[in-house]
Amino acid sequence: MLYHLLYPLHTEFSVFYVFRFITFRTIYAAITALVISFLLGPWLIEKLSSLQVGQSIRRLGPESHFKKEGTPTMGGMLILLAIVMPTLLWADLSNLYVWLTLLVTAGYGVIGFSDDLLKVRMKNSDGLSPRKKMLWQILIAFSVAIALKFYPAFQTTLTVPFFKGVNPDLGWFYVPFAMLVIIGASNAVNLTDGLDGLAIGPVMIAAGAYLVFAYVAGHANLANYLQISSVQGAGELAVLCGAMVGAGLGFLWFNTYPAQVFMGDIGSLALGGAIGTIAVITKQEVVLVIVGGIFVMEALSVIVQVASFRFYGKRIFRMAPIHHHFELKGWPEPKIIVRFWIISFILALIGLSTLKLR
Repeated sequence: MLYHLLYPLHTEFSVFYVFRFITFRTIYAAITALVISFLLGPWLIEKLSSLQVGQSIRRLGPESHFKKEGTPTMGGMLILLAIVMPTLLWADLSNLYVWLTLLVTAGYGVIGFSDDLLKVRMKNSDGLSPRKKMLWQILIAFSVAIALKFYPAFQTTLTVPFFKGVNPDLGWFYVPFAMLVIIGASNAVNLTDGLDGLAIGPVMIAAGAYLVFAYVAGHANLANYLQISSVQGAGELAVLCGAMVGAGLGFLWFNTYPAQVFMGDIGSLALGGAIGTIAVITKQEVVLVIVGGIFVMEALSVIVQVASFRFYGKRIFRMAPIHHHFELKGWPEPKIIVRFWIISFILALIGLSTLKLR
C-alpha cells in the first residue's frame, strides 16, 4: 500500500525513491511486524486468558507437559496479523506471488484456527479430524499450484541443488509436486511445534534464508551470475519473508521458555504453508529439505515410529516427534530448543551455500 501511495511521488520528492528498493521495504516490513507483535502481544495474551482459551495436553505426552495445560493458545493470530499487515503495507500489491503466498498463509491459518477452536471447545487435543484438515490443505495447495502452472511468467522446471544446468521440466507433474512441498512443509512445522519456542526459531531461520533466495531469484543479473532460475517478480517475496522474521521475533518474546502463549495450529500450519509456497515460487523446493532440515527430521521421526510399530511392533524412539525422545532421555527443554535452533542455523547456511556450490 505504501509502495503504491508513496513511490509515485518520487518525481516530486526524491526521498520517496527509496520505496523502489526491495531491501528498504523488507527491512521496514520486519520492523513493522516486530512493533505490531510487541504492541498487540500482551493484549492478545490477556484476552485469550480471560476467554479461557487454554492448551489441552495429550495424556500420552511427556508428564512434564501437564503443567502447561491451560496456557493460552492460538497465539498464531498474532503472528498472522504481524505478517499480513506489514506485507500489505510494504509490498508491491500488484505482484501475484505475494497474493498467492498470503492466500496459503491465511487459508492454512483458518484451517488451524478451526482445529484450535475445536480443541478448546471440546477440552481435548483431537481437534479437526485429520481427513478434513488434509482435504482443505489439498484444496488450497491445488489452487496455488494450478495458478502457478497457468501463470505465463512461471516455469515448471525443477532446480537441483549442487548441479548447474540440471533443470528438468516437470510439466503437469509440477502441480502435485508443488502441492506436496506446500502441504509437507505445513504439517512438518506443525509437528515441530511441541516445545516452547522450538518451532518459531527454525521458522525465522528458514524465512531469513528464503528472503535471500527470493531476492536473488527476482534479480535477473544475480540469478544469471549464480546460474539459478530467474523468477521475475519473486523478489517481492523478500518483503513477506522479512515480515515473517519480524513477526517470529516478536512472538518469540512471549513464546520463549517458559511460554506465556502457544502459537497453536493457526500459527504452525500457516507458517509452514507460507515457507513451502515461497520455496515453490523461488524454485528452491529441493533446498527446503536442507534449510528446513529440523522440520524434515521431526516429520520423518513420526513416519518411522508409526511404520516400525505397525509392521514390527517396536518403537524406534521413546516418543515421536523426536524432540519428545530427547525429553524422555532427560534433556532439559531449553537445551533441546537451543540445540535444534543451532542445527537449523547450520542447515540454513548449507542451504544458502547451494547458490555458489554448483
